[in-house]
Amino acid sequence: MQNINNTNVRTVALEAICSVVLNKRSLSAFNYPDDLNDLSLIKSFVFGTIRFYHQLNDIVSGLLKHPIEKENLDIHCLMLLGAYQILHSNVAPHAIIFETVNVVNDLNKPWAKGLVNAILREVDRQKHLLQKQPHYSHPSWLVKKIKNNHPDHFEQIFANNNLQAPMGIRVHPTYQLDDYQASLSAIGIESHQVDIAPQALVLEKAVSVFKLPDFEQGACYVQDCSAQLAAYLLNPKEGELILDACSAPGGKTTHLSELAPKSNIVALDNDGERLKRVQQNIDRFSIKNITILQGNAQTQDWWDGKLFDKILLDAPCSATGVIRRHPDIKLLRKPKDITALVALQKDILANLWPMLKPGGILLYATCSILKSENEEQMSCFLESYENAQELKIDLDWGINTKVGKQQLPSHNFDGFYYAKLQRRV
Repeated sequence: MQNINNTNVRTVALEAICSVVLNKRSLSAFNYPDDLNDLSLIKSFVFGTIRFYHQLNDIVSGLLKHPIEKENLDIHCLMLLGAYQILHSNVAPHAIIFETVNVVNDLNKPWAKGLVNAILREVDRQKHLLQKQPHYSHPSWLVKKIKNNHPDHFEQIFANNNLQAPMGIRVHPTYQLDDYQASLSAIGIESHQVDIAPQALVLEKAVSVFKLPDFEQGACYVQDCSAQLAAYLLNPKEGELILDACSAPGGKTTHLSELAPKSNIVALDNDGERLKRVQQNIDRFSIKNITILQGNAQTQDWWDGKLFDKILLDAPCSATGVIRRHPDIKLLRKPKDITALVALQKDILANLWPMLKPGGILLYATCSILKSENEEQMSCFLESYENAQELKIDLDWGINTKVGKQQLPSHNFDGFYYAKLQRRV
């Protein structure tokens, strides 16, 4: 494997940053070169620069005498990368500036060396002042919406969104949680348990899944504690017919199977590629009671007419509760997207509700913190369907809302929303 020097590291990081900022592609869509031995360092640069993009962009733009021309916006992104390192890393500033300026050689834009050098030196000169200036580092439309939705908690939300999320795992019930935690500790992986999620461990530091004992044999699944509550709230029983709509990549599907291995679970998703992930997880856990279907949750052409005892709708959403895991959301999500998502959620709910048995339960879930996708969506649904009633969620988790419960981002929990609905008999 080729050794990658610091200039190459920053060049690869810049390419990933530009793919988000300039090409509007998600971070998950970027393919890193195969021969990297500094991938964790590169990703720290990429995620950090994207996480603090709005702060860094305001700083760099304020120092420029003239805006950068469109064809040279990669130079602008390079300055953001350098500014991130100066303000948010422990690397010596002179080394940061030297290595970042050298990336200009890989861009074949030698004229930019003096500009990049001057801007980064000014950032370094003003470092302590800039670090003291408060900045939410979110787009202004989202700042306004979150402040409006959560006037008492917006500071907590912005602060948590700008932190790196911890790695949570769900330990398979065939393993005693204490024993598995001890086996992790024995190889230097420290973790803590979370009362509200009985199969959960939150790792003190993220690790490769292949370092987790018996991972390939299905010992655990990487999943945030908030997402682990879905299966418990739906409370699957043996013999029940259960639909997991929008099921990919299969975390909640496999959890339902763990809790009720003799139930019959239909895993539905409209994305064939993502359904391959569901199948991979089914295979890893050696699960026998899940049927995969490719289909659209807005239509019924995939449905055989059998009513479901329970439905899990992990609805398409803005993902504003998991920004700390996907900081590119702050750059890629637009206000018009929220309107479209609310309409899509409404359509899916209307389509799935007739598939539920009288007395059956639908659990509505999102990883959003926006009221329009959550409590307002549920209030509208309950007003429109006389045969729907809310079942209160009795969990020491989140905040009680008009309908359902809302968790805001915190150390152990991603931002998440749940509402539990029953079809009247």
